[in-house]
Amino acid sequence: MATAARAPQEQARDPQSPDAVVVRFAGDSGDGMQLTGGQFTLSTALAGNDLATFPDFPAEIRAPQGTLFGVSAFQINFGSRAINTAGDAPDVLVAMNPAALKVNLAALKPGGLVIADTGEFTKRNLDKAKYDSNPIEDGSLAPFDVLAFDISQRTIEAVEPFGLGKKDALRCKNMWTLGLALWMFDRPREPLHDWLKQKFAKKPEIAEANIAALDAGHAYGETAELAGPLKQVHIPPVPSEPGLYRTITGAEAVSLGLVAGAQLAELPMFFGGYPITPASAILHHLARLKEYGVTTFQAEDEIAAICAAIGASYAGQLGVTSSSGPGIALKTEAIGLGIMVELPLVIVNSQRGGPSTGLPTKTEQSDLYQAVYGRNGDAPMPVVSTRSPSDAFECAIEACRIAVEYMTPVMLLTDGYIANAAEPWKVPDPEKYEPFPAKFMDERENGELLPYKRDGKGARPWIKPGTPGLMHRIGGIEKDQLSGNISYDPANHQAMTDARKGKVEGIAVPDQEVSSGETTGTLAVVGWGSTYGPIRQAVRRAIAKGCSVSHIHVRHIWPLPANMGELLAGFDHVLVPEMNTGQFKTVLRDQFLVDCESLTKTSGQPFSIGELEEAIAAYFDDVDGNEGGAVEVNETQLPGRESGHDDGSYPDAPFHGAGATAPGKGSDEEAVNQ
Repeated sequence: MATAARAPQEQARDPQSPDAVVVRFAGDSGDGMQLTGGQFTLSTALAGNDLATFPDFPAEIRAPQGTLFGVSAFQINFGSRAINTAGDAPDVLVAMNPAALKVNLAALKPGGLVIADTGEFTKRNLDKAKYDSNPIEDGSLAPFDVLAFDISQRTIEAVEPFGLGKKDALRCKNMWTLGLALWMFDRPREPLHDWLKQKFAKKPEIAEANIAALDAGHAYGETAELAGPLKQVHIPPVPSEPGLYRTITGAEAVSLGLVAGAQLAELPMFFGGYPITPASAILHHLARLKEYGVTTFQAEDEIAAICAAIGASYAGQLGVTSSSGPGIALKTEAIGLGIMVELPLVIVNSQRGGPSTGLPTKTEQSDLYQAVYGRNGDAPMPVVSTRSPSDAFECAIEACRIAVEYMTPVMLLTDGYIANAAEPWKVPDPEKYEPFPAKFMDERENGELLPYKRDGKGARPWIKPGTPGLMHRIGGIEKDQLSGNISYDPANHQAMTDARKGKVEGIAVPDQEVSSGETTGTLAVVGWGSTYGPIRQAVRRAIAKGCSVSHIHVRHIWPLPANMGELLAGFDHVLVPEMNTGQFKTVLRDQFLVDCESLTKTSGQPFSIGELEEAIAAYFDDVDGNEGGAVEVNETQLPGRESGHDDGSYPDAPFHGAGATAPGKGSDEEAVNQ
């Protein structure tokens, strides 16, 4: 985490420098690429740039060294304007070995810069990466600028005074590379010095060795007389509102939002969890927040975790549990129990590729059916979806509010991309949030105890166990609609089923707004979850070309906003991009009889802006005047294209030198054709 107080600032930007750059660090899973990217992110945030990141992990805990499936990558898009995505194509690729180069080279834009460690391009490593010849020497990298030198040897030389063995010395290689990156983008080293000293406080010789490697990489960029590709680029801070800013990941934002929601409900919070990728980070973060009335419990399995959370809600706390798709499947029966007993419960689903174990470290949105429909019996449950790491804070509070006010379990959908990605976040003023204090029944009403008598919102009373005179039945068997006694009466079950359904459908959610564009037109691009950034950019570019297209992004998946059907009816076509096989499209068709069309992707990678631009263009005349039609599109139907560009730079502009600037180019907040 990095924090910085920002004051209003207006700085003249050098017209010869780009206003955004995409860098990807890639190497073996043991090369420390996530740490390198994370620390570069912190330095970028402290420099005042806006940013978005995309950590890309291998699924194996420790894949064989040098193999293609063991490559770990970290991409960051940063600039002097608002950034919404991690970028389509990197301007700079740092490849620590042949496998990293092979896996990531296709994403690099033409004319981009490759920085490669020649010390790792040995015959053995080339064979592991399935190279017939050395790409640095055979001319296959001709479309790119290449800076290839022996980073491994230079690292060994830098840390030699500290007496480290070769293996330990090479562990500092990521710091040498980070130092070079800090020089390239004019970043200070001092915060990294302080961080290393703190991290290795008990091993000062390791801290000093890493600092020496960092400084050596920085000095290499500063002093080496290199002709051509290596240039220093300064990107000024992004204009921003005054306030306190920090970097935040989706997992951190969910954790803080849950704590804030419990505080606004004036309740202690109990979190029951079980480790699973990528949801485990929420348990890790909450475990450090005990001072805010948070109890964390790592259970023996997923079922125990949610049942403990339900027990905590029964006892008068805010029960919370978290998992990913496979774990949510195990929790399903207990979720039904929470719906039957009508207790507040927040369930966080950090979606990943499926089914079964699927793609543990990759992202997907394929648990929507599971969230909306995936329980036995008629078991309706509110579903809220977050669109970005910082938005996860607001959505977690909203999930807590609905759970407490309507006495119901709520599912909060995030995904692997949001959970792991980071972006700057302006720390909000706590005073702007309206409290929603929980209310407990503490005495009988007119001498009667009716534990399932509903209020105006359809919520039953919340009764703490042990409250004098308020003993009542609770459990998974159907209850009498007033007394709560066990009931098998057909009419009562009908009434209770209708009551639970009506309560959820009657939840007051805000009307749906249009994120970009007009409220009527030719095409509405409807998204949910982490597709927000690329859809936003693609729609803005299409608007700049004169297309009648709008972006609608949905937070409340169930129940849907009341005006949603009327809003969609105002467009000739509705396109729904999602990282599944068309689940939200089906929900919209079912609820509003709208002829939605899908743009689907299940590769484990987020949508690129270019993919969405092409899909949108299919609905409008192309540049030659040929008529485009509304077609059913999916990932396999998209035509081939050159390596795409990020949302701040251009595919025909090499990274080195001045960079290209398009006529009329403005900030990200304008509808410009970038």
